[in-house]
Amino acid sequence: MMTIRKAVLLALYGAGTVTALAPFSAFAQNTSAAENGLESTAQAATVTVVGSRRANSSSTNTPLPVDFISLSKVAEQGGQFDLAQTLQYLSPSFNSTRQTGADGADLIDSAALRGLGSDQTLVLVNGKRRHTTALVNLFGARNRGNTGTDLNAIPMMAISNVQILRDGAAAQYGSDAIAGVMDIGLKKSLGCEAVLGYSQYSVGDGQSYLPSAYCGVEIGNKGVLGITVEYNDRGRSNRAEPGDLRTIGDTKVQGSTVYLNGELPNGEGNKFYFTLGAQHRKASSAAWGRNGTDDIPSRNSAAMYPNGFVPYINGDINDVYGTAGYRWQLGEWTADLSQTYGYNELMYNISNTLNASIANKDLLAGGKGISPSSFDAGGFSFSQATTNLDFSRFYSGFMNGVNFAFGGEYRRENYKISAGEANSYIDADGVGFGGNAGSQGFPGFQQADRTNQSRNSIAAYVDVETDVSKQFKVQTALRAEHYSDFGSTLTGKLAASYQLTEGMMFRGSLSTGFRAPSLQQVYFSSTFTDFIGGVPTDVVLAPNGGTVANAAGIPKLKEEKSKNYSFGITLKPSNTFAITADLYRIDISDRIVLSGRFDSDNYPALGATLGALGVGQAQFFVNSINTKTQGLDLTASHKTNLGAGKLSTYLGLNYSKTEVTDVKAPPSLLGFEDVLLSERERLFIEQGGPRLKATLGFDYSQGSWAGDFKIIHFGEQTLGTFSGTAAGVPNAYYAPKTSADTSLTYAFNERTKLTLGVNNIFNVKPSEQNPNETDNGFKYDSVQFGLNGTAYFARLWMKF
Repeated sequence: MMTIRKAVLLALYGAGTVTALAPFSAFAQNTSAAENGLESTAQAATVTVVGSRRANSSSTNTPLPVDFISLSKVAEQGGQFDLAQTLQYLSPSFNSTRQTGADGADLIDSAALRGLGSDQTLVLVNGKRRHTTALVNLFGARNRGNTGTDLNAIPMMAISNVQILRDGAAAQYGSDAIAGVMDIGLKKSLGCEAVLGYSQYSVGDGQSYLPSAYCGVEIGNKGVLGITVEYNDRGRSNRAEPGDLRTIGDTKVQGSTVYLNGELPNGEGNKFYFTLGAQHRKASSAAWGRNGTDDIPSRNSAAMYPNGFVPYINGDINDVYGTAGYRWQLGEWTADLSQTYGYNELMYNISNTLNASIANKDLLAGGKGISPSSFDAGGFSFSQATTNLDFSRFYSGFMNGVNFAFGGEYRRENYKISAGEANSYIDADGVGFGGNAGSQGFPGFQQADRTNQSRNSIAAYVDVETDVSKQFKVQTALRAEHYSDFGSTLTGKLAASYQLTEGMMFRGSLSTGFRAPSLQQVYFSSTFTDFIGGVPTDVVLAPNGGTVANAAGIPKLKEEKSKNYSFGITLKPSNTFAITADLYRIDISDRIVLSGRFDSDNYPALGATLGALGVGQAQFFVNSINTKTQGLDLTASHKTNLGAGKLSTYLGLNYSKTEVTDVKAPPSLLGFEDVLLSERERLFIEQGGPRLKATLGFDYSQGSWAGDFKIIHFGEQTLGTFSGTAAGVPNAYYAPKTSADTSLTYAFNERTKLTLGVNNIFNVKPSEQNPNETDNGFKYDSVQFGLNGTAYFARLWMKF
């Protein structure tokens, strides 16, 4: 058995398969939280490694590539105040870029692994499935048409570590694990600590405040309860040109979060464990500006906004997560029964706006041309309840040992869309009278959009890990799953590792996988206004099985299927130097994507239906493409004494190239493949994130001082334009960019530390483009590292 700290050290310097991000981990400094007294009460506990079900597992038992990222130091000293942005600058295979001018997609940050979609990465909390958001990303350069997990609903102060399994794992964990699995481990340590954080951009906006505190107390007989409370206040930033009505930058966010995590032992090897978290967050983003001349009376009123206006899309976000379980011994078997529940809700309120049809009706009736200036636009919610029963046992008498695990899972999901108030979507003055219907910036969900849909799934799995010899390990898994709405799947996995020498190991895996269509993708329905080349156009996103989708011949959604291949090597030339390299390929068939936009010009048969709905274009979710993703993950870490201090160095690199290999149109759309997957949408899939991302970090500590410097390189990206290359408009090319962050920490004593730092030291920004051709209507999209520039921050950490 090994302590958690020892396992992390072995992960970095041993020949195992778990690699730690050395410069950014708690053990890379002399004054880590653990060394200051925040030690786990479970000193003899083994480490749970994502991708393995061995009850006595350690960080060197699994033949799969796993990044072990300790967040102790980051929570105390880091320059990012939320989990998604923190991992963006730590893990090369992880990508999350804040969007702007992207409706709900800039209210909730999405994240992904290995260049795939956010809904192709499974997120666990303490080994249990976490729910996704209710939001479907429709705009922005990342994860279009995807749902994902809101990582920022979990405060960093509550997190002990994040493990990232960089391998397909649907056969082990079920749907969504095509790109990999993230397991967020929460703290269960005694002691109290708090952080006060402040940051702002160099131009003086985007001020952020972060008071956060954690306290672990004993309960019962050797039990522990960890309580985390956090408040986050992030100010709006704006990079629009002087005189421009637009507001381009970070969303304004205010949120309060409470998390409880603990366990209560009940005899030898038995324990009750639980997690409960809740967050309420208010977010506000700016829509396109409406001017005071050309948009009157269609989208503005001279009496209300003679100089134009910017509507604000405001979201009330509620997120709840809870798990309760009991783990016990049945002779030589370990049993685990748990119930997990997750709920995510996003309700919209649109302010500083108007319904132009109401204003125009008032004007035509002899009034001043007045409309309400704010509207309840409705919203949506998603809930997920998961029951798990797992059994595992280690047999020492077979070969060099074999771990046998099996179990089952039952999951029920529900998705709802609520309509907004009538004034948020009605056409009050009638067709042809000049005033457009609905609240400008974000028309409310209509009564026809309302839905309340549920489904359930049941799964069973078998997982066997065999130590054939001291050098040779084999892992196999088989999982069968049945969904009430589309049928059954069977997935399998084979992985192995071979220790050639004490300092060299080879590893590889073959697996099949799947991702079920989310309820959000199946039933989402909305009519919204988009600006194409600066011209407003009403667009309907039609639900699967609805009138418009059926008229277009869109078939019922089914699961995506994948095949994963990987091969890697780990090297440990010395006790202070470790290298890992993994090649991978992921083939996905019947991938669900958001189609291009159909209208009366490119699909005349659909024109009459769209005209009756009063919209110009329509989009659908459809299983329409096959993709191939190939890449390389590389890590190298080194630790040495330098002068009177210690230097830790880390290099992490991910190269991932996704290609659309086939476009599969349903019979009704044969010949319309270029609309079903337009060049613009194809490039969002292939290059929504940079293909190359690398981090080189240095951490030096001496006595009471510690310094951190890291260089982050983002590779090139090419995104599509609205006009397209067929019209002679070149694609938007974003050149490679390199950013750098630095910080300096002084420990006044073992209980108090102050960190001052700078992010994006050289004020690097993306390549400029034609604003009429970008997705957000600005001179560059939110790609690579965003668009805000240099930021300064300070953190004060205290232990009580």
